[in-house]
Amino acid sequence: MKNVLEFLESSAPRFGGKTAFSDGEESLSFSELLRLSRAGGSALIERGLKSEPVAVFMKKAPGTIAAFFAVIYAGCYYVPLDASMPLFRLQMILERLRPRAVIVDDSTRSLAASLAPEGSVMAAQELFSAGENASALAAVRAQSIDTDPAYIVFTSGSTGIPKGVTGCHRALIDYANALCPVIGAGEESVFAMQVPLYVDACMKELLSVIKCGSTAYIMQQSMFMSPIRAVEFLNEHRVNTLCWVASALTIISGLGAFEDVKPQFMRTVCFGSEVFPVKQLRLWQEACPGARFINLYGPTEATGMSFYFVVDREFKDGEIIPVGRPFDNTGFMLLRDDDTQALPGETGEICIRGTALTHGYYDDPERTAAVFTHNPLNPHYPELIYRTGDLGRLNERGELVFVSRKDHQIKNMGHRVELGEIEACADGCEGVVRSCCLFDKQKGKLFLFYMGSADEKTLGRYLRGMLPRYMLPSKTKRLDALPLLENGKIDRNSLMEM
Repeated sequence: MKNVLEFLESSAPRFGGKTAFSDGEESLSFSELLRLSRAGGSALIERGLKSEPVAVFMKKAPGTIAAFFAVIYAGCYYVPLDASMPLFRLQMILERLRPRAVIVDDSTRSLAASLAPEGSVMAAQELFSAGENASALAAVRAQSIDTDPAYIVFTSGSTGIPKGVTGCHRALIDYANALCPVIGAGEESVFAMQVPLYVDACMKELLSVIKCGSTAYIMQQSMFMSPIRAVEFLNEHRVNTLCWVASALTIISGLGAFEDVKPQFMRTVCFGSEVFPVKQLRLWQEACPGARFINLYGPTEATGMSFYFVVDREFKDGEIIPVGRPFDNTGFMLLRDDDTQALPGETGEICIRGTALTHGYYDDPERTAAVFTHNPLNPHYPELIYRTGDLGRLNERGELVFVSRKDHQIKNMGHRVELGEIEACADGCEGVVRSCCLFDKQKGKLFLFYMGSADEKTLGRYLRGMLPRYMLPSKTKRLDALPLLENGKIDRNSLMEM
């Protein structure tokens, strides 16, 4: 297998009229998805596009996924965009890409026309209505190889300039083959897609559907403004598998939705992107007693999730749930600052190797070279690793435990402090749903923001009884909700501005 579309081409004849993707209004069966994708790919080939980025600037809907696959059928690589993204971010991405094609729908056409290069805007429906050119599609496939790019996903850069992570077919194929058995994806699986389509986290559902014949229902972000409505959506569509960021799960459990309604069909709940507080995990376990719970961890630069841990025991409040072991055909190492290997129990930077690695950052060789480096433990031949910037350690069971980001490890009063350890402690306090700890280097002070019913004095007393003096925040502040980035992670920059 050398092209990720081979999954769809295998599944479509078997599952035909079964729903592949739906948002409750628009639905695409497997056969319709294949037909639209091949027609759209044929139209793009007819317009002379080849081995280049094509922006897909559409709303979160099944047709957008068909546009992704159409771009791949044309031998190009898609770049997902969305009108909910900040305007300056859209401008920077389009300026960097200068794409010759920007695929739009009715909701994005006018904005795209004002931002995209002249003559580049193409309506998705016009592409889908074109006739299929089987010989042209076959000619493109014959020239393709498995290391060809399939997509570019832009992530937030520390400098404020988005980084375009370029993923390839080989990595996606290996990811699908490793992920689906771990989460138990099959033709009976019904997913609810929580994340935006312009982040790599949606690959878990996209790949499960086209490989295994699963069905995925697309959720709009506005639905999470009413956690009860979100759970009702799960029950309405008989959703049995979730692959959500920890913040989305916390919104449901932490705001009391389970007091009114519980998921009725849940078999598997996967969580990731950030640490999931044990207290919230326990609420989900009580609400879904027959479900498996799986912690997933991995960076966009390694195509998605790279590690998994099936929750097989109870954890205490404030304890960190391991990220476990690597997916099949993924290697890792923990490196000290001097590039030697950390000992068991010792903290080191999590570095990943193998075919899971993406090609790095599009048109950005300097930032690519800074984190995609030679494996310092292998002096014998060239071998790339990706330095995640995350710190981890192996526990006494040999499981990988995420400790914190390297830039979240600070020195305070002469002591080395992990901000994640303070957050885990605060999350264990009664009435705290979720917390985020920051360090102001100029003032030399720790600040803790949290959401929940606990008042600030109560949380302060709790922390004083649990933490040494040098780890105590100078100030705690309760918020109605913690600000989130598009990928579901806490927006630490917004909190720092506060």
